[in-house]
Amino acid sequence: MSVESQAGRGPEIENLLAEKRTFPPDPAFTARANVTAAIYDEANADYVGFWERQAKERLSWYTPFGETLQWDLPDAKWFVGGELNVAYNCVDRHVERGLGDRVAYHWIGEPGDTRTLTYADLLREVSKAANALLELGVRTGDRVAIYLPMIPELPIAMLACARIGAPHTVVFGGFSAEALSGRINDCGAKVLITADGGWRRGKKVGLKHHADEACTDAPTIEHVIVVDRFGDGVHMVPRRDHWWHDIVDRQSESCPPVPVDAEHMLYLLYTSGTTAKPKGILHTSAGYLLGSAFTHWAVFDIKPDDVYWCAADIGWVTGHSYIVYGPLANASTGIIYEGAPDTPEWDRWWQIVEDYKVTILYTAPTAIRAFMKQGETHPAGHDLSSLRLLGSVGEPINPEAWRWYREVIGGDRVPVVDTWWQTETGMILISPLPGVTTTKPGSATFPMPGIEADVVDADGRSVPLGGGGYLVLKRPWPAMLRGIYGDPERYRQTYWSRFPGMYFAGDGAKRDEEGYLWLLGRVDDVMNVAGHRISTTEVESALVDHRSVAEAAVVGKTDAISGQAIFAFVILKAGQQPSDALGVQLREHVAYVIGPIARPKYLMFVPDLPKTRSGKIMRRLLRDIAEGRALGDVTTLADANVVDTIRSNTGQAEEE
Repeated sequence: MSVESQAGRGPEIENLLAEKRTFPPDPAFTARANVTAAIYDEANADYVGFWERQAKERLSWYTPFGETLQWDLPDAKWFVGGELNVAYNCVDRHVERGLGDRVAYHWIGEPGDTRTLTYADLLREVSKAANALLELGVRTGDRVAIYLPMIPELPIAMLACARIGAPHTVVFGGFSAEALSGRINDCGAKVLITADGGWRRGKKVGLKHHADEACTDAPTIEHVIVVDRFGDGVHMVPRRDHWWHDIVDRQSESCPPVPVDAEHMLYLLYTSGTTAKPKGILHTSAGYLLGSAFTHWAVFDIKPDDVYWCAADIGWVTGHSYIVYGPLANASTGIIYEGAPDTPEWDRWWQIVEDYKVTILYTAPTAIRAFMKQGETHPAGHDLSSLRLLGSVGEPINPEAWRWYREVIGGDRVPVVDTWWQTETGMILISPLPGVTTTKPGSATFPMPGIEADVVDADGRSVPLGGGGYLVLKRPWPAMLRGIYGDPERYRQTYWSRFPGMYFAGDGAKRDEEGYLWLLGRVDDVMNVAGHRISTTEVESALVDHRSVAEAAVVGKTDAISGQAIFAFVILKAGQQPSDALGVQLREHVAYVIGPIARPKYLMFVPDLPKTRSGKIMRRLLRDIAEGRALGDVTTLADANVVDTIRSNTGQAEEE
C-alpha cells in the first residue's frame, strides 16, 4: 500500500482530545541548560548557515567541505566535498584530547556479568576489529552484516566498519533467518558478524543456527565472525567461520581511520515495507553524524559527568543514533543492558539506575506503560534521585503515561522530553528542549531548531491551529535518509509523492491552539467512524487515563452502519479485575474525555498485546483478530502466544 492510499482523500484527522496541563522549565535547570531560546531564531533565520556552523564546530574533518547543501528534491547532499571518518569522530579524537580514561560504556549482561569500556579501551578494540575485517578482505565500500545481541561487540563492530569505510547493516537479534538472509542479499554483504547467542528473560537465545540457515541462502557471504557469549561451543563451518576471540584478539591495536566523503554510505537499516520486500534506509556519514550528535547534545542537555542510558536495542535506529553514534561523538558515558526489564524482577532497571547513578533515561512509552501496570512498588524500592532528565521515543506517549513517568520515576521534579523521529529521519526532529520549552503531557511540542514541520490537510494545505492532519517536513535536514538502497523510484514514491515538495512518511498529527504538535500515530491506524477520522492514539490515551487501565490498543472494525466501529483491547493494572460493569465504565469514560463519537463499540480485556521486540503494538494483527481474518506475518512478534490467547477470547468481546 502506498503512502497516498494510506492517507486517502478524506477529511483531515479530527482533533478530539484536549490536554491543558503545562510544565514550565525549572529555573535552576534553565540556568545550566546547553541551549537557550535564541537557538530557534538563529536556525530559522538561516537554516543552512546554522547547520554549517554546527558541522564546523562539532565534527573533525580531514578535508573541509565547500558547499553546505545541494538540494535537488528529493535528493540532498550535505557538506559537499568534505572528508571525515565517523569512528575517528566517535573515539580517536576524544583519546587525543586526554579523555582516554573516560568511560564510554558500562555494560550489564542479563545474568549479572559486567564490563566497563573506556574510550581508550574502545579505540583499541575497534582498531583490532577493523584489522580483522581487513584480513578477511573487507575494503572501503564493502557491506558488512551484523547480527548480535546487546553486547559490547555490537558497537565495536559498527565502529570497526565505519573506521575502514565499510557500510554496515545491523539486523535485530530477534529476527528470523529468513529476515537476515533477505537483508544480506539486498545489500550484498560480504561478511557476517554474529554470536552463539544472548540472554533474554533468563534463557539462552541462540543466534548462530539462524545465521547458518541464513547463509545457505546468502551467496555473497564469504566469512562469518562469531562472538562466544556462552562458552558452550557451536558448529563452525571450516574456512568460513572465525571465532571473534581468535581473529580479533591477535590483531594490531593500530588501524588508521580511512577518510571518506561526507556522503559516503555509513549504514543501511531495514524497515518493514508495506510490500513483502523490506526497505533499506540509507544513511551517509557526515550529515547523519552531525544530526545525531547535535540532537543528543541539545535534547538531552548532555554534560561531561552525565551517565546516560538509552534503553533501546541497537538493532533499531534509536540505538544507532542514541546509543552509538550521537553519544560517542559527544564523548558521553552510556549504559548498555543486554536483557529484559522484568528479569529477574520488574525492578531491574531501577536497580541499574541506582547502581550506576544514571542521570538521563530514554525509553519507549510501551516500557513505561508496562512499568505502570506493575505499580509503584518497584521504583519506590530504589534511589532514583540521580535522574535529572527523562526521555520518550518510539510512538506517541499518552498523557497519563507521561505524568506517571515524571511523577513516579522522576520524582515530579525532572523534565520529560517526548521525541518524534523515524528510521528515515536519522535524528530527532520534534522535541522539547529542556530548560527552554514549557511542556504538555503527551505533546512532542515543537520542531527542533533548523527543522520546518507542518500539519496539512488531504490537499497539502496547512491546517489552522486546533486542526489535525498529516505531518510533513518542508526542507531538508542533515541526517535525512539518502534513499532506499537500490530503488530510487520507490524512495520518491514512498516519501515524496503524496504531497509535492514535502516529505511525508505516514504519520498523523494535530496542532493545538498554541501551536504544540501532538503525534497521532500512523495514518493507516486512523479509524473512519461515521465520517469522522479518529486517531487510535487519542482513544487509547483516553482509556489509559482511567485509573484501572495500564495499556490499551484500539482498531477499526468494519461496521454496516458507521463504516467502522471502534474495537478496544484493554490491559488492566495489577489487582484490577475485568467485569461487564468496568467495560461500561471505560466506554463512558472515553465518551466523557473525548466525546460520544469515540466511544468503543467493542471492548475486550486482554492479558497482553501483540508487540514487536522493539515494543510497538502490531495493530495490523489486532485488525485481523477483530475482523476474524487469517493472520498476516507474525515473524517480528516478541511473543507469538499472545495472539493465540487473544483469538481464543474474541467470542468474549463485549459489544455495546
